[in-house]
Amino acid sequence: MINNRYIEQLKEQVSLLPTTSGVYQFLDSSGKVIYVGKAVNLRRRVGSYFVDSKKHSAKVKVLVSKVVEIKHIDTPSEHDALLLENSLIKTLKPRYNILLKDDKTYPWIVVRNEPFPRVESTRRMIKDGSQYYGPYSSVVAQRAMLESLREIYQIRTCALNLAPEQIAKGKYRVCLEYHIGNCAGVCEGRHSEEEYGKMVELVRKHLRGDVRPTREYLTEQMQAAASVLNFEKASLYKSRLEALAKYEAKSVIVSPTLGDVDVFYILAEELEAYCSFVRVSRGVVIASRTALLSVGAESDRATILAYAIRQMVPEVAEGRLAKEVIVPVVPEGEFEGVKFTVPQRGDKLSLLEFARKGAVMFRAERLKNMEIKNPERHTERLMASLMRELHLDHEPRHIECFDNSNIQGQFPVAACVVFRDGKPSRKEYRHFNVKTVVGPDDFATMREIIARRYKRVLSEGGELPDLIVVDGGKGQLSSAVAVLQELGIYDKVPIVGLAERLEEIYFPGDPLPYNLDRNGEPLKVVRHIRDEAHRFGITFHRNKRSAAFTVTELTRIEGIGKTTADALLGKFGSVAGVARATLSELENVVGKSKANKIYAYFRK
Repeated sequence: MINNRYIEQLKEQVSLLPTTSGVYQFLDSSGKVIYVGKAVNLRRRVGSYFVDSKKHSAKVKVLVSKVVEIKHIDTPSEHDALLLENSLIKTLKPRYNILLKDDKTYPWIVVRNEPFPRVESTRRMIKDGSQYYGPYSSVVAQRAMLESLREIYQIRTCALNLAPEQIAKGKYRVCLEYHIGNCAGVCEGRHSEEEYGKMVELVRKHLRGDVRPTREYLTEQMQAAASVLNFEKASLYKSRLEALAKYEAKSVIVSPTLGDVDVFYILAEELEAYCSFVRVSRGVVIASRTALLSVGAESDRATILAYAIRQMVPEVAEGRLAKEVIVPVVPEGEFEGVKFTVPQRGDKLSLLEFARKGAVMFRAERLKNMEIKNPERHTERLMASLMRELHLDHEPRHIECFDNSNIQGQFPVAACVVFRDGKPSRKEYRHFNVKTVVGPDDFATMREIIARRYKRVLSEGGELPDLIVVDGGKGQLSSAVAVLQELGIYDKVPIVGLAERLEEIYFPGDPLPYNLDRNGEPLKVVRHIRDEAHRFGITFHRNKRSAAFTVTELTRIEGIGKTTADALLGKFGSVAGVARATLSELENVVGKSKANKIYAYFRK
């Protein structure tokens, strides 16, 4: 039995964790972080602590008994989670973590600040003008990158002082690396410093994640080798290109170019806002926090951000801001000694995006928590969102969607799917066999189906939907609108058309489509409705087509018509069942004459 009086509260917190990668922190009753861990799946990993298990060590049991609160930080990848865990452990020094006593850090790749720069491995960052790239989560990954660079470029590996005056004295001689093609022979002046510098600049871009120049360089070399029929060398460059395609850009969690900065991102809605804060020290993320704020009626984003910063600084930023603060918009008001940066590209923009994702995830988790406790709240929010996005006068609690299916006009059918409160109501789905349309005429088919559906609803005193959706563009929508006008219900039921591009909606009388928010919930509901209409309609169409083909197989037999074929299928279930039947079994269904013909047909 787990000895923790907060266990039910903690299990509820675990149930609300995302299934993405990230870092989790366990806090004790005093609010101090006592353990930091990483996870590929946060919910699964953290949940494993709070189940009775004989595999738990005594130390883990003690740790769990002291946990009062769980916090987490989402990361873009497992690699980032590993790096962030390392930096948080060094910053917070949690009691139950194994601290790195020798203060070793992850490996970096450094481009030395010297004549004819070397590209090397290091674990120490020294402010000598050199440029550092990484960090790498393993030495294996770092060595693979270095080996790749040295295969592509002729970068020197020696520690010689290659100042111009030293080279001019002729003190050095090329070594084996030059003779096997790995070095350009700069120690003897066989490669100019300018040309070498261009090559090093390509290396820097490669390490920053911009591999386009390297790809162009390798492609040129491969084509040049192939043009002189040096296919072995061309194949070598091709393999390097393939390896390059697998290269991933470095992490945003740790970046030597950032220094000390604070990051704020504001996600503002009508009644509330979510402000995400990230603190970076010496290029390393050391803290992350998101807070919920109430929004005034007239507040814009810059005003909300200014208010959020002033509210959060005393609590999460230790009463002070960094000299540079990265933000999505410049906040209103004066902040003495602070420079606000709205990044357009590079590491700072990546860090702002990291903060944005934190705010988005916090909002999603909060809403999920509220909806678990009150499921109706989710429906109300979804209906309000659909009403606003589709420009409706009332909530679309009852939606009906129509879709047509045919193959070049053959076996034309249609389907109507019904959604209530944003969820499928499958017992209300309806199929339609098209009766009056000849050939592949989707517009006429839509007119027939809409007319049949709502004439029946009106005659039976049924309930009209809150919204009609037709799968198609302006043509199908116009056809449906004409029918609703004839029935006198056009002004009672709003109707929209779905364009071929799923995020586009057509409204009656508007020749241009309206684009739904690609990240919004209305688009997810519309996508679900259309997928259901397609699935339901295509299944019916496939079954009808299959049945028609099955009957056709039997009617190929001389003297057998559709009525006889239907009788046989009703008795034996399928064409295969008819083929297996004995002569006497067939005679009992269709008589002796037809039975002989059928029996002979399948025995050929």
